[in-house]
Amino acid sequence: MATIFSRIIDGELPCAKVYEDDLVFAFMDAGQVNPGHVLVVTKKPYETLMDADEESAAAMMRAACRIAKAVQAAFNPDGMTILQSNKAAGWQTVPHLHLHVVPRYHGDGADLIWPRKEPGMEKLLEYAAKIGMT
Repeated sequence: MATIFSRIIDGELPCAKVYEDDLVFAFMDAGQVNPGHVLVVTKKPYETLMDADEESAAAMMRAACRIAKAVQAAFNPDGMTILQSNKAAGWQTVPHLHLHVVPRYHGDGADLIWPRKEPGMEKLLEYAAKIGMT
């Protein structure tokens, strides 16, 4: 099933394109948090980061880095949020891998708030061992 992002990439729906290469497509988010808010989307319709191949994931971040620098130069924001969400519980609203490049300003009203938990080093070491990548 084609997502709205697939339809944009295929030219079925209009967009304000910012960047394109073999693996990613970037365009202005229709729901701008602040002027210069860009979406960077994989061309392959992966649903989440965990579904993607590493080449596409890396290409998405490379593009985001370049775009963030260009947004910084164009809009001179106070800061920048790079946000990537997976599945509904992770705040993903479109089931197509993407990330947001959002210029930020003090007092812009955009918040990212979560309850901070501090389980202590013993529990952190347990969590790290469970992930098992070292």
